[in-house]
Amino acid sequence: MLPLPEAPVPKAPMKIILLSSISPETIEQLEASHDVVSAIGLGPQEIRELASDREVLVLRSGVQVDKELFEAAPDLQLVIRAGSGFDNVDLDAARLAGARVTRIPGPSAHAVGELTFALMLSVARNVALADRGVRKGHWPKPQLGGNLLSGKTLGIVGAGNIGGRVGELGAGWDMHVIGCVAPSSPDPSERLAARQITAASFETVVAEADYLSIHTPLTDAPHPDATRGLFDAEVLGRMKPGAYLVNTARGGIVDEDALYDALTREGGLRGAALDVHGREGEGNVPRLAELDNVVLTPHIGAMALESQQQIGDRIRTFIDAHKSGTLDAEASDREILV
Repeated sequence: MLPLPEAPVPKAPMKIILLSSISPETIEQLEASHDVVSAIGLGPQEIRELASDREVLVLRSGVQVDKELFEAAPDLQLVIRAGSGFDNVDLDAARLAGARVTRIPGPSAHAVGELTFALMLSVARNVALADRGVRKGHWPKPQLGGNLLSGKTLGIVGAGNIGGRVGELGAGWDMHVIGCVAPSSPDPSERLAARQITAASFETVVAEADYLSIHTPLTDAPHPDATRGLFDAEVLGRMKPGAYLVNTARGGIVDEDALYDALTREGGLRGAALDVHGREGEGNVPRLAELDNVVLTPHIGAMALESQQQIGDRIRTFIDAHKSGTLDAEASDREILV
């Protein structure tokens, strides 16, 4: 009698901690195969306690993964940033802890690009202001005239993955698109030209843009391309009178008090739209909310439902690949940070 084949040994589930909300479908799928705990909305000490035995950590923006968290989670092997930015993950601490850090920049590019355009149109054509008026029974059509996008110069600071997508959309609206990249980056002329963007210096983009859209990562000195506070009073003062500023990158890049002054000064900016803010979270009301020529959204750039599902699929792929030892083969160079 032939021996019966051995039953496959079930793979042990990974111990996962969620610090941010991801698509409900992804959570259900992870819970079906792994040991998942949620620390969404908890404070740093509570997060450290829950993370003490975790192997995988998943987060978005609005929460920090710092040295103290890595020290509190000695078994942590993989950190997944479910988006493109990584300013809220201490990469040096991750290296010391021997943890891999990945991000998922692809799916959010289209979502953030489209929201950027939605904000640009909203502030230029006074859409949000008009909506508030109609809800109160006001119909002040003569006071709600706005500017066209067609024929104007769209300047992109940080013409990378997301900024490049915004440039393509701008070209489709018959805008003249110029863009710049970090000073330390290689000459981007050929790459940007393929996306209908003319490469220019930061100074030129600031001075010539009718609509200026920010898409740089948030970095601090001594980083050679530090961007924190990049748009201060001096830089904002070099923008065209009557220009618009749109920020869907990170709040710390723009000095919001200086922006307030630029928006209320005669001969200053005509309007601004921000999806990201210096202080974010429930209960925070930006000073810019006082102004009618400003459109504000609560960091929803990547929250298109289709993009969130794609990000969820990538999260599960990263976890499976890490577990099988194939993460380096599965993820691209842009996705692996450490």
